[in-house]
Amino acid sequence: MDQKTTLLEQLRIDRSSDHQTDSRAPWLLWGAGALLLVLLAAAGWWFFLRNPGVPVHVAVAKEIAAAPGSTAVSASALDASGYVVARREATVSAKTIARVLEVLIEEGQKVSENQVVARLDDSNTRAALEQARAQLAQSEASLQAATIALKDAEPIFRRNEQQVAAKVISAQEFDNSKAVYEATQADFAVKQRAVEVARSILTVAQRQQDDMTVRAPFAGVVTDKAAQQGEIVSPSTAGGFTRTGICTIVDMDSLEVDVDVSENFINRVRPGQPSTVRLNAYPDWEIPAEVLAVIPTADRSKATVKVRVGFKQKDPRILPEMGARVSFLTAPGEGTAKGGAVAQATMLPPEAIDTSGDSPAVYVIDGSIVEKRSVRLGAKTSEGQTVLSGIGPGARVAVGDFTKLSDNGRVAIQE
Repeated sequence: MDQKTTLLEQLRIDRSSDHQTDSRAPWLLWGAGALLLVLLAAAGWWFFLRNPGVPVHVAVAKEIAAAPGSTAVSASALDASGYVVARREATVSAKTIARVLEVLIEEGQKVSENQVVARLDDSNTRAALEQARAQLAQSEASLQAATIALKDAEPIFRRNEQQVAAKVISAQEFDNSKAVYEATQADFAVKQRAVEVARSILTVAQRQQDDMTVRAPFAGVVTDKAAQQGEIVSPSTAGGFTRTGICTIVDMDSLEVDVDVSENFINRVRPGQPSTVRLNAYPDWEIPAEVLAVIPTADRSKATVKVRVGFKQKDPRILPEMGARVSFLTAPGEGTAKGGAVAQATMLPPEAIDTSGDSPAVYVIDGSIVEKRSVRLGAKTSEGQTVLSGIGPGARVAVGDFTKLSDNGRVAIQE
């Protein structure tokens, strides 16, 4: 009996240990939860410490209003790059091969029309001119002698005509006097032509002498001085050390911009279209301009069409061969509200706009997060960059390193 009782006691489950475990379970759960919260807080603190956001400054979009047709809020229909060129530019040279005696200009000097820029060796042309003058004098003296002979022969011939009619002299004598008179007439005519030839030779010699003085063909500025005293100049390449020009003169009032526009977008450009030009040397300077002409032919190698753009304002800072960027603006009145209402736009600092992508964009700040938005730009003025659409007045825009910013990215606003 005792053995059976012992066996039954061994099979009985001890509930005392389970009771002790159940009493500790809530404390264990609370401890694990607290530990998890501490770990999450530490992870969050580490994340924000390591990634506080891209440091940026804030620019606020300002509302602007412009009258209908004002170019201040005109949109850019197309942008293209080109170069400043001179419509009137000449490389001044001599008409013949000659040695330079003196050069009277320097680079950067302003010259007037017909101003002497150089003198050439005129020893040969001066001698030829003197010879032509002597030949003319000789021809005029011969003509004078022939004139006297003709005057003497004519009355004799007229008298012989009367005498032969009255049968005072023979027909043979009359024929002799007639032959002398006609020979005198012919000699006079030859001497007249000889004088004309001598005068023509003198004119040629005088022009050759004048060509030894090189003059400016028009008023402008000397951009290049090619020849020096003692050098040989020629109107064409003659080999050796012969120069083909003396200087280059540019008419600064004829400066314009030549741009190559892709033929896919040439329909956005038309003659007379308002434009703005920004020189690479002065990117913040906006120069009013307009389209002068669209050249009616395309370049098949580049698939472009040449467009001439003229400046509306002249300025000495504009120089030939400068790089330029042209913005072809929409027509006056486009983009205004219906009924002639005043068009609304916003103004931002140029540094607040990301132009590195295919289209301009800004990063609008919402708390510590930024949202990337595409915008449509208008003209750039001294006050800032006009934004026609994409953001409204009062929008807070990030200004910073755009290479580090992204849509829905975190930023740290700097005061």
